[in-house]
Amino acid sequence: MYQRILVPVDGSATADLGLDEAIRLAKLTGARLRLVHVVDGVTFATGLELATGDILGLLVDAGAQILTAARARVEASGVAVDTFLPEAGSGRACDVVIAQAKLWNADLIVIGTHGRRGVGRLFIGSDAEQIVRTAPVPVLLVRPEAAKAGAAAVGLGEAAASRADALAA
Repeated sequence: MYQRILVPVDGSATADLGLDEAIRLAKLTGARLRLVHVVDGVTFATGLELATGDILGLLVDAGAQILTAARARVEASGVAVDTFLPEAGSGRACDVVIAQAKLWNADLIVIGTHGRRGVGRLFIGSDAEQIVRTAPVPVLLVRPEAAKAGAAAVGLGEAAASRADALAA
């Protein structure tokens, strides 16, 4: 089963849903997680070299804080974890995630995604879509609606188990 799960994180609620699902999977399979945060320097290029350096430095610091917070969540759950923060401007997030999956020998990539369709996806693009298209391993996309349904199903399962335990006692 899955022993090495790669999880891109960006500090968003959507990415947190992906992280929560990865933690659940890791607990079930005994997997280790690697959290990746990518600072896309190209997106924030201003044309002013000095200002760009300042902005990139702030983005790298923010990325380190995002990884620290995500790592603490994973460690609190008892799952083994490490983090990876590439140099700013290492490339598009999707390319860095794919490269990291190959280098780390990931078995699975878990990504929180908005699940945009149509014009929204056309104009915004989707790193998740590019990862799905080019990943060397399976990719699990976690959308907000699916995460809520999964949590409800888990909650129902736990409630049923508690009732069964009470009846058996």
